Amino acid sequence: MKQKFVLIVLTLVLSAALAACSSKPASTEAEGDGEKEKLKVGISAGVEEEIWKQVQEVAAKDGLDIELVVFNDYVQPNKVLAEGELDANAFQHEPYLDQFKKDNNLDIVKIANTLNFPIGFYSEKIKEVSEIKEGDVIGLPNDPTNGARALILFENAGLIKLKEGVGIKATVRDIAENKLNLKFEELDAAFIPKALGDLTAAVINTNYAVEAGFVPTKDAIFIEPKDSPWVNIIAVRTEDKDKPVFQRLIKAYHSDQVKKFVEEKYGTYIVASW
Repeated sequence: MKQKFVLIVLTLVLSAALAACSSKPASTEAEGDGEKEKLKVGISAGVEEEIWKQVQEVAAKDGLDIELVVFNDYVQPNKVLAEGELDANAFQHEPYLDQFKKDNNLDIVKIANTLNFPIGFYSEKIKEVSEIKEGDVIGLPNDPTNGARALILFENAGLIKLKEGVGIKATVRDIAENKLNLKFEELDAAFIPKALGDLTAAVINTNYAVEAGFVPTKDAIFIEPKDSPWVNIIAVRTEDKDKPVFQRLIKAYHSDQVKKFVEEKYGTYIVASW
């Protein structure tokens, strides 16, 4: 009986020792640059999906698994990120983020630049800005920053003049001069391509323009310069911004593979901004 008891005790001690030894390699394997981690990133539908597939490939080689969540609007990606259902998002420029988080009391911050999508002015009725006539109806996005961006584009095209100094905070109420008495219709950015036939012309964000079949450098009747300041970004919750995993995400996005893909496939209307 005593021998049997001793045997049981020895067996338990040996099992505990083996368990302790077997746990060490697992924790060691999870340390350092080879650590396997997963991020859920919210992006816009269309062009950015293809670019992010390249990012996924690069990240996978570094042991980083990126799950993409695709959105068709500019509202949900920030709200879902703030609620913790995403780890990051990449669909907006910084002025839009700044205004959105102010309006919605969100604690989100930029961690890196991605792409510049020069915005364009499109029409199914005219071929040149000079063809716009008195009283025509012009469409623009109804969110504050893209609306301001559109108004600045109209000013650069010679259609209006804005109050001095309004810059990226411009609204239709800041139009100081409108010689053609143009009517400005503010619409949801995603809906503008569908409404274009009812308008003389409209500003359409590049991702929505491409989805609608437009080639910006060919089809836009007026377009921002490629060095415009409206650069898209990667954003995360402020509390997470210093997590090392996000440096791995940035490294994957800013890789030569991704930059080459953007330049070769979209270089005529998208600019890599790193």
